[in-house]
Formats: sequence, structure tokens, C-alpha cells
Amino acid sequence: MGSHFRSYIWDPILIISQIVLMQCIYYSFLGLWLAGVDGLVHTSRSLDQIFSYEVLGFSTTLGRLSMMAFILNSLTCALGLWFFIRRGKQCLDFTVTVHFFHMIGCWIYNAHLPAALSWWLVNVACMALMAVIGEYMCMRTELRAIPVNTAPKSNL
Repeated sequence: MGSHFRSYIWDPILIISQIVLMQCIYYSFLGLWLAGVDGLVHTSRSLDQIFSYEVLGFSTTLGRLSMMAFILNSLTCALGLWFFIRRGKQCLDFTVTVHFFHMIGCWIYNAHLPAALSWWLVNVACMALMAVIGEYMCMRTELRAIPVNTAPKSNL
């Protein structure tokens, strides 16, 4: 039986580890981006900025800057997909999983599903950005030409 290029075996430990890693990347970099936003407008840091749907809004400066932090976070998470997931076919899966767990966290934090349209728009836009950019970078890496050396390996 010949070997297959990138043949995969079901590995739930790897998948769970990658999910946990992507959640850590998501919240770590979101915290850093929000800390930068807080430094710009001189506000105090709060979990409300991450989990409360009422913070994300078009009407206030803090709301618009928080939206910007979420969008920039989707770009850094796309880099996380590229570095750690490395498969274009799995980028959408991990992106939806990260945002699904974020929605569950927001649901628990607020005691109900987010009701603001701006929260849903920002998260759908972030999902799209993270998935498309992550998949683009992974596909470019996957499709990179494999160098074939025609020179002999040793002088016999």
C-alpha cells in the first residue's frame, strides 16, 4: 500500500487542542486590541467590552473603536489559522467554532442572546474576514511549488 499525501487519521485530541488554542488566540489578541483602544480614549478596561453586546454600537466613539478592535482581531486570528491550523479546508470550521463559543460566552455573560443588530453585523463580518483571509493564506501555502532537485544526492 502506497503512502498518501496528507492522509489524515481521526485525532480528537489534536482537534480539541486546536480549538482551545484558537480560543486563546481570539481572546488574548482581542484583549490586546481592546487595551489599545482603551489607551486611545482613556477608558477603563472591562469584560463588558468583550462580552456585552451593548458596547458594540455605531453611535459612540467607544463603540466604533471596539468594532475596529473586533475587526483587527479577526485579522490576527486569521494569522493564527495560518500558523496553527494550516489547512484551507478547516479554516471555516475553526472560525465558526471560535465565534460560536464566543456567542455562548456572550449568552452566559448577558443571561440572554445578544439582541443588538450591531453585535450580529460585527460578528458576521469578523467571521467572514477571518475565514476568507485565513483560507487564502493557507491555500497559498498549500499550493506553493514543491522544489524538485534533479541533481544526484550523493557522488557514488
